[in-house]
Amino acid sequence: MPLKKDEWLALEKKAFELRNLCLDTTFWAGSGHIGGGMSVMDMMTVLYHKYMRLDKNNPNWEDRDRFVMSKGHAGIAYAPVLVDYGFNDPEQLKTFNLTNSKMGIHLDSNKVIGVDASTGSLGHGMSLAAGMALAARMKGKDYKTFCILGDGECDEGSNWEAAMTIAHYKITNLVCFVDRNKCMIDGRTEDVMKLEPFCDKWRAFGFEVKDIDGNNINELCDAIDEALANKGDKPYMIVANTLKGCCIDFMEDDYHWHYGALNEEKYELAKKSLEASYKKRCERAQKEGL
Repeated sequence: MPLKKDEWLALEKKAFELRNLCLDTTFWAGSGHIGGGMSVMDMMTVLYHKYMRLDKNNPNWEDRDRFVMSKGHAGIAYAPVLVDYGFNDPEQLKTFNLTNSKMGIHLDSNKVIGVDASTGSLGHGMSLAAGMALAARMKGKDYKTFCILGDGECDEGSNWEAAMTIAHYKITNLVCFVDRNKCMIDGRTEDVMKLEPFCDKWRAFGFEVKDIDGNNINELCDAIDEALANKGDKPYMIVANTLKGCCIDFMEDDYHWHYGALNEEKYELAKKSLEASYKKRCERAQKEGL
């Protein structure tokens, strides 16, 4: 069901602001994992600004929802989200990944407020998220756990061990996403290590699978609503088909932007492209929203 127009536009505005912060952070740092940061930002926007139960004044609140960024190199996107939410000082973004900064390229839960799990060694986040969700069940808590994996990360066998565990124990208070941008550091995912038929793999492991456009805020909200309303015993996997470098025309769908640098010229070009993309996305929300 389409979102109401006002809510859709508000989420588009927030995604635009967060992508701008991600660009700023990359520019200040000199370089970063900008491509995957842009592809994942719509997921981050709807989770933090529509769905997750959090308290910015009490970040360690026992009943808060949990979030695990399994593709930990997307810290370039995660850090702006946490700063914008109010957990961390905005000035910290200007020192991102610099020596002695609290914000390293992979965010550390001991240094950055709001981070539930230190990640970056790929293939571990889904297992961590499964443990958090299972702990909630054992303690009689109703909080949800959300986890975002990268598609290149799914080459790691540990993810599939986690998938077996999640399905076996019917851990349905966990909602997982794969940022399916089809690019990784050294090429296209299907050239490096074939993943397809990708959705069928998750189904074979016992998951209910939603195959969506992960850069469409309305589709994301529909999928999350369905996952949260789940009364069955199958966990949900949302395969979010995205564009590497989403909303930046010269970065989109180009694996060379898995990690990249922005000089002043490219930074300004990226800002202009982001502005143009935002206008188009708002036009869509105006047309399709209720």
